[in-house]
Amino acid sequence: MEYNSVTFVAYFSAAVVASLLTATYLFQLLRGQKTWIFLWAAALHTAHLGVIALSFAGYDIPLYLLITFEYLHFNAWVFCIWLCLKHNSNRRQLPASLQLLFSGGWPITALALVMLFIPDLNQAGLSIWFALGLAVIALVSVEQLYRFAAENDRQIKLLCMNLAAIFLYDIYLFTHALIFKGLDPMLWQSRAAVSIATCLFMALGGILLLQRSDRPANFNLSRPIAFYTTSLVGVGILITVLSLGGYYVRLYGGNWGTVFYSLLLVGAVLLIATVFISSRIRMKLSVLINKHLFRYKYDYRNEWLRLINYLAQPVDAAEVNQRAFYAVASTTKAPGGVIWLRKQGFYEPVYRTNLPNYVTLQEEPVDSPFCRAFIDAEWVFIPDSGDNKALSQHNELLPHWAHNIPDLWLLFPLIVGQELVGFMALTKPAGDQSLTWEDLDLLKTMGRQIGSYLKRHQQAEQLVEGRQFDTYNKLVAFIIHDLNNLIAQQALVVRNAEKHKGNPAFFEDAIKTISNSVDRMNNLLKKLRRDESDLVKRLSILEVVQQAVSECQRNCSKLSSDIENTERTINADQVRLVMTITNFIKNALEATPDDGRVHVTLRVNNDWATVIIEDNGSGMDWDFIHNRLFKPFETTKSGKGMGIGVYLSREYISELSGTLNVASEPGEGTTITITLPLNKD
Repeated sequence: MEYNSVTFVAYFSAAVVASLLTATYLFQLLRGQKTWIFLWAAALHTAHLGVIALSFAGYDIPLYLLITFEYLHFNAWVFCIWLCLKHNSNRRQLPASLQLLFSGGWPITALALVMLFIPDLNQAGLSIWFALGLAVIALVSVEQLYRFAAENDRQIKLLCMNLAAIFLYDIYLFTHALIFKGLDPMLWQSRAAVSIATCLFMALGGILLLQRSDRPANFNLSRPIAFYTTSLVGVGILITVLSLGGYYVRLYGGNWGTVFYSLLLVGAVLLIATVFISSRIRMKLSVLINKHLFRYKYDYRNEWLRLINYLAQPVDAAEVNQRAFYAVASTTKAPGGVIWLRKQGFYEPVYRTNLPNYVTLQEEPVDSPFCRAFIDAEWVFIPDSGDNKALSQHNELLPHWAHNIPDLWLLFPLIVGQELVGFMALTKPAGDQSLTWEDLDLLKTMGRQIGSYLKRHQQAEQLVEGRQFDTYNKLVAFIIHDLNNLIAQQALVVRNAEKHKGNPAFFEDAIKTISNSVDRMNNLLKKLRRDESDLVKRLSILEVVQQAVSECQRNCSKLSSDIENTERTINADQVRLVMTITNFIKNALEATPDDGRVHVTLRVNNDWATVIIEDNGSGMDWDFIHNRLFKPFETTKSGKGMGIGVYLSREYISELSGTLNVASEPGEGTTITITLPLNKD
């Protein structure tokens, strides 16, 4: 009686877990997963276990019915394996040997069922022989499925492993029965435990493992799981189960078999229900299984060596950003993308490749929520993540310009320590575009390495610029010294000339000329000394722009202007502000042919003045604007100037809290837009 009770609990638990497996395949049918084919085998397996459970619950189940379900559940698994192989095969028809294998179980089953109704036969002995034959056919069928359909499908591989466990145990069970002339009761009872464990793993695999064609499915235990985590968790669970079971037996009586199968049933149902209901737990378990039970998607040694090889090559300063991009593209296979780096409170696009010309890339403020997500969570943005809530949870922070990039795949941060150096956008590769935890981890690691690489080159450039400025400052010091001597000499000439006024007209003109040169040189000295606090005055923005145009308009017919009449003022150094506007006008005139035009416009809107300088000259390409135009000591005017005019102009506009925008196309011309804050009164 006690044996029947425990066996009933065991097979009833197995039937419940098998029904959950059936529900999992039904769920896959609704989701369009190809392994839903095994729904029919799982359903018949559930019925088989249920009939056995009823036979131990006091119900009078005919022997032929039990044997029929025994045979049919083997054939059902073989039939579904055949369907799966046929679905995955490129051939119209499977080889004759496989067809014979998959169809061989049905004649055996038919013969066995006929012999059930022949009197005076040893039904039990013959049934064991037939069941053993069907188990062997099922095991060989699983092997064929593993060989031909499980190479890159993790779910099918896990399914094969568990089905092999079921059929191997059945072969052992029936072989033991033939040797010892009967089924062993404890082995028959343990068959239910095998079914519970295997159906549980197949159900979890059906929920957690996505079907991907490019992910290797080679089974492999990671070292932490093999040596630490599994041991600790297994010992903890064993102690807990033994403690609870011992307490139950001691308090209420009963036997260990009932406790074991009851706990196994409750645990299996709770685990599957939790995984099915909670998407967060489902994702974590999926990552855990893929990390520790299968080989990695990438060969990290090769990926690391490839990245280091890209970044270690000596390059010119202009090729640094290009090399950083292709270091990532070599792994991700992304055909195009953009790099943004931090410059003066904004992240500016410094490199782009394989993007249409009409795509406008914009700056991003360093304190925007989009950039904070990069540094706070080291988040990888995936705009086209579909209904995957885990990957799309921060997509509402994406700036509007991100939606203008065609085929945008992802954006990931370039971090050094706790500093966001910049970020990179990649366009979609030609192959599979789905991402896993491995891709995201690899991108974050590469982002840190590339961020360090770009930061190091930025610092190297700053060091070179600092040395150049040091040389420039020494030169200025010599100029100041010479100018001081010149001023002293000119002042002496003025004083001596006043003593000799034999020719009053001559000496008066000479005094005025020399006095004027002294004044000009003193103003120059003040500028070079950069003591400018006393030079900032309340200026008319109208007069400043008019003066800049006037200085550039001498003997130049191609310069025109449209200056709005206004009385608004700005606090600035007149010499520096006029020089700033003049620099851009002169550059436009030099880049424009004699038959071209340069037009200067002044407009006032609320508390802002906008100065627009337009020309139809040679223009500049995108790379020159973002990487060379504002770089100090770099000039395209051979033998003319030191290459710091535009740089100083941008710096002064920034000091005034203004903005500068450059729009240009080679062969089309250039438009410079300067916005400056005006006094409110």
